[in-house]
Amino acid sequence: MADTNLDDLRSELSELEAEEARLSATRERLQHQIDFGFASATTREREREVSDERRALHRRIESLRERLAAAI
Repeated sequence: MADTNLDDLRSELSELEAEEARLSATRERLQHQIDFGFASATTREREREVSDERRALHRRIESLRERLAAAI
């Protein structure tokens, strides 16, 4: 049972890390648009939304990593 739980945690962590990579790429693209003068109110708002999502995701990832470290 414990192995199944660890496997589930590892699987969830992997999924969250993939989502974080996707959000990071989106954020980077938006930041380039802003940096190179192609910013609009919509672009800035979307960049803030993505940044907020990414920060929340980082907290979840860190929490999962802590749980995994404690379980090992």
